[in-house]
Amino acid sequence: MTKKVITYGTFDTIHRGHIRLLERAKALGDYLIVAVTSDDFDRSRGKINALQSLEERIENVKNTGLADKIIVEEYEGQKIDDVIKYGVDIFTVGSDWVGKFDYLKDYCEVIYLERTPGVSSTSVRSDMFHVRLGFYGDYHLMNKHMSECEFVNGIAISGAVSSDEDVIDYLKEKGINRFDNYDELLENSDAVFIFSNPKDHYSDIKKALHKGKHVICQSPICLDTVQFKELVDYADQNGLVLMDAIKTNYSLAFNRMCLLIKTGKIGEVVSVDSTCTAIREDLPPGWNSMCDWGPMGLLPVFKILGNDPKSVSIYSKMVDEDNDLFSKIDFVYEHSIASVKIGMGVKSEGQLIVSGTDGYIYVPAPWWKTDYFEVRYEDMNKNRRYFYELFGEGIRMMLHEFVKAVMEGRSINHTVSESIVACMDRFHKGERTEF
Repeated sequence: MTKKVITYGTFDTIHRGHIRLLERAKALGDYLIVAVTSDDFDRSRGKINALQSLEERIENVKNTGLADKIIVEEYEGQKIDDVIKYGVDIFTVGSDWVGKFDYLKDYCEVIYLERTPGVSSTSVRSDMFHVRLGFYGDYHLMNKHMSECEFVNGIAISGAVSSDEDVIDYLKEKGINRFDNYDELLENSDAVFIFSNPKDHYSDIKKALHKGKHVICQSPICLDTVQFKELVDYADQNGLVLMDAIKTNYSLAFNRMCLLIKTGKIGEVVSVDSTCTAIREDLPPGWNSMCDWGPMGLLPVFKILGNDPKSVSIYSKMVDEDNDLFSKIDFVYEHSIASVKIGMGVKSEGQLIVSGTDGYIYVPAPWWKTDYFEVRYEDMNKNRRYFYELFGEGIRMMLHEFVKAVMEGRSINHTVSESIVACMDRFHKGERTEF
């Protein structure tokens, strides 16, 4: 009678430890089933260390010649289903999981195999690539971004430059270097995360790029379209990554929503309404409503409707020459319209609504942190909610994508960022209606 064995793993950047474990698993029986965890399942567990796609990782396992059958692990609880479905006699994984899967003993024999000493995917990834990431600025969200680095393999915080007391306290608590100036930070970093005054983004990014450093910058990248093109061209020509840091752009729920819209789930999109507001008085200089909330509010408009509106109109309630208490940005496209409301001194319902000819999508407040959205129709019986776990508000996945881009030496698509900068340019040049 054939004795079937099953094992599970990510099998990212496959190494001799993986091969040795598969060999030993194979020796336990006559038929080896290898389950490779999907990207979505890994993300649902907060694991974003995989450097290779699911297809590449399946190919890794196939090329060992040790698996008789390869399947994909896609959901919590699948192991019990697989054991029953395939008539498995032995479940086996590495000894670092001892006790974790004892519940399977009701269905089959469970064996924990000793790992190959000193070899792991984590160590292999760290040896392959390691980014020293520096942080620069006084923005209130800098601490949150630094804390998320702990969950992304391949990033080490080299230090920070900041005069913000909360940031300084965080650096002391975590034992992170505090450098005296930006030049010193750049000398000790491979890449820099910029949180400075938006008016300084251009010069700060330019300095980093000219020193051969990769850059991720709290959006907007800059406030002028000519300067934006200069920075992007320089980064591309010199093999450097320049990335716009808009965390929601990397959240699973937001991306799945955009994909559903493209499939025609709600018919032809006619309108996008996005609202991002807060009442906050602790922003550092330069972070007006347009700069602070603008990129987030504008993101779904450009992702869903594209980057070529026929017209753009900005209406602002100003408190002084540079600072808006509230702004509303209206877009007219060939077959649709959009409206974005943003404000740092006005409070409104922070929801996102995408209206279509067959139905609409509703994302509740705060939509930029959502882990679910609803597709609604005239017939309420057809309505459906989509749930996706959100880890680190999208920051974790954003950092992962940045490191991966640096490792692969690929440039970032800047079309959405360019459209955001164009709106910043209009506003700061006074192309707005004040009320």
